[in-house]
Amino acid sequence: MSWLSIPHLAAPFGLSHYLILAGALFCLGLYGVLTLRHAVRVLMCLELMLNAVNIVLVAFNNYLPAVTPLRGQIFSLFVIAVAAAETSVALAIFLLMYRHYQSVDIEKVDTLKW
Repeated sequence: MSWLSIPHLAAPFGLSHYLILAGALFCLGLYGVLTLRHAVRVLMCLELMLNAVNIVLVAFNNYLPAVTPLRGQIFSLFVIAVAAAETSVALAIFLLMYRHYQSVDIEKVDTLKW
């Protein structure tokens, strides 16, 4: 007997389930960006927010009729590529910040000098 044949386990997830999950992840990431002081943690929260956007894009692509069938997945790939570029640039900035200030605490960095 397959688990799909059991009625209470075969209930599919609807669009609202994915939107609630994405909203919760986005709010958690936003809370982290606004409250955390450590730069790497802020970067991780930004990535969490971008992953929430990916969930929404793929969910809308799955549940709403579209002209091109892979529109949500293509947008998700662009978001992932931008996130990878953003992460590499941010980590380079954090390394330079650590070399100069011996800390990656965002509040300690208050000046921008050449």
